[in-house]
Amino acid sequence: MSSSGRVVVPVVIASGFATLFFGLGSLAARPGVEAEQIAALRAEVEQLRKFQPRPAGTAGVAGGELSPLPGGRAALVEDVKRQLQSEMGLLPLTLIRDRRQSFVELYSYDDRGASSYGTAGYLGNGYFITVKHGVVALGQEGVADPREITSVKLMYQGRGIQARVVDAGDAKVEVDPGDWAILKVEDPIDLPALMVNLEYGFEFADPIFRLGNDYSKGIIVATGYVGQRTPNSLITCLTDGHPGVSGGGVLNAEGQLVGIPVGRMQGDFRFSFILPVREEMFRKVKLSLS
Repeated sequence: MSSSGRVVVPVVIASGFATLFFGLGSLAARPGVEAEQIAALRAEVEQLRKFQPRPAGTAGVAGGELSPLPGGRAALVEDVKRQLQSEMGLLPLTLIRDRRQSFVELYSYDDRGASSYGTAGYLGNGYFITVKHGVVALGQEGVADPREITSVKLMYQGRGIQARVVDAGDAKVEVDPGDWAILKVEDPIDLPALMVNLEYGFEFADPIFRLGNDYSKGIIVATGYVGQRTPNSLITCLTDGHPGVSGGGVLNAEGQLVGIPVGRMQGDFRFSFILPVREEMFRKVKLSLS
């Protein structure tokens, strides 16, 4: 969802914007690219800033109509493999596999019998971080009969364990700087805790790695590049924003958690909005910060 005051981006502009970032990614990945080329791309991005993308949440709706990649899951897996091969050396595959174990599938259920899915990242001591719009019904102000999420479950060792919301941001709509939540489970679990980096700069064209419950098919990794900061302090990134990745993890080249996916540009799954982690999110959690 987005506030009604935002301007809808014409399809041609949206496509051009995404294509621009793809071009940037290719240039940034190759050694020896001239600084002038990067500066020129940066200038073009600045020109496009006046067109404000309309964001959409990336929590998946169970039973809803999906628009998977052509060829289904097999094509998605092959695409991921190609991306990882092209980024080989930026993050060791052993580290990616280790970090993957820190993320779990999230499923929430409301009082209307509907359910949705997303992702949560493990922080240690039974705490997880995710998006608020995945565990709290947003946009209910003024509604005569507001919807309420009554149950949240995380998949652990093939079973769903109950989780409760212990803290959350102040977001009233999706894709917002306050669109975050902290969950707590009481069941004993054995997962590697994520290392959090609050100082990551999200520099233009930096490579990032996104892990999430892609199309509710399990935790899948995708690579991407940092774009720029939006006026409301989110980060635009060129990385898949498929349904279900909301609440997942955005890692830097050292494998540290630096942000969480909160949405995508409406009409374009390739262009994501990332919420950088900040100290406020962990006020009720004791964890190791790098």
